[in-house]
Amino acid sequence: MPKSPLPEAILSRMVAISNLPPPPPRSIPSLKMSKLIDYGQLNALCHRRGLHQRNLRNILSAHNMFIKEYPKIFLKKKTKLPKLFEEEGKRKPAEGTEESQPQQPDDSHNVAIHVKKEHGGLTLYGPKKSEEQLTEFLAILKKLPIHRTPSEHNAVWKMLKKIPDLTSQLIDEHLKILSKSVISETWIKGSTVVGNDGFYVILKGVARPRTQMYKNLIEENEPTASFIPQNFHSFAFSEELRDSVVSAMHIPSCDPVLGQWSTFGTLEVTAKIESETKAYSVVTEEDCEILKIPAKNCAKLKSEKTKLENKRKVKLILKCPYYKEWPTLSIYELVALIKWKTFPPGHVIVESGNIISFVAYINSGYCKIYRNIVGLSKPQSKKVKKVQKLVYMGTLQEKESFGEISVLLQVPFTCTVVTGNGVEMAIIEDKDLFDRVECLTC
Repeated sequence: MPKSPLPEAILSRMVAISNLPPPPPRSIPSLKMSKLIDYGQLNALCHRRGLHQRNLRNILSAHNMFIKEYPKIFLKKKTKLPKLFEEEGKRKPAEGTEESQPQQPDDSHNVAIHVKKEHGGLTLYGPKKSEEQLTEFLAILKKLPIHRTPSEHNAVWKMLKKIPDLTSQLIDEHLKILSKSVISETWIKGSTVVGNDGFYVILKGVARPRTQMYKNLIEENEPTASFIPQNFHSFAFSEELRDSVVSAMHIPSCDPVLGQWSTFGTLEVTAKIESETKAYSVVTEEDCEILKIPAKNCAKLKSEKTKLENKRKVKLILKCPYYKEWPTLSIYELVALIKWKTFPPGHVIVESGNIISFVAYINSGYCKIYRNIVGLSKPQSKKVKKVQKLVYMGTLQEKESFGEISVLLQVPFTCTVVTGNGVEMAIIEDKDLFDRVECLTC
């Protein structure tokens, strides 16, 4: 049987390995001392007495002491407070020299500036920051409203709140909505801006109101009167001048000019009548940047608000028990007459024996009902006396109505109604209801 070569190969390999010299000894790598461990405290803790004894009680007490003292071997980082930099003192001007300060015009006797400050408007001699804000404001208005960011819309809204002529006509909520659609228009010198389709604010440049000079047919050389429009949107002609036959457009040099932050135009949608078009127009004296709020946007906002209010009123009336079967057209007849009113807690709506002056629909809160009862009392004098007392009968909750019979039939109320808390009601006054009934019967 032939020998296998594998054992001989293994044997020869073992002989070869045994003849090789042993590997050189290697040094133990040096350990780096941690900066977060107190090695002196660690050494004292490891050599504490009782750790190496065989007595079980001593070992347990030493172990508990070790666990208690163990956290002390770790060093705590010292928290470094930031350095306080001392402010350099202001240099004193050298003797004989005076600091040059920009002199501003004395506006202590300028009534226009004080009026603007009282109304929250911009001052005439504002700081440079206001100029920078105006530049940024113009840059935002040059963008299409759809391309503006929320922060830019907010900046436009804040600037519009500084214009008294706008805040006096619009509530803050509507102004915020309209600020998202305002635009800026550039008008070159000598252009005629017709403001009957919107409200305009001059941001840059100067314009002059366009007036109409009327002449008499008999005295053609002498004008009878002239109209000078105001600085606001309510431009109107005198009734005496309206009936004149011959008229000519004229831009007098003595008219007041409209400068920065001046306003003209209207927020109401008006028909394009020739006289109204002339009344709202101005002529630019130089290149102007003018902010425009379209009157259509304002009218659309008002119509949407009216629709929401009407829906709210219809929903309230239909939830009242006696109106669930009413037709929709009849409900809308009532909606046109409704007004919102709030009453504080404890307010007497109507007293017993009186005719109420309105029909009420409770939107929020509740009312208490009291009945006037006559009782007999016998005091110490042993004489029986009649005493009137209000006896609690119940409550009128939300989505309930009262006062219909008393108003329509003019019948006195048999109970006293008092608000239990703050109550919001939709009311229809008796005079409005009777006027509507007369219109329907005619």
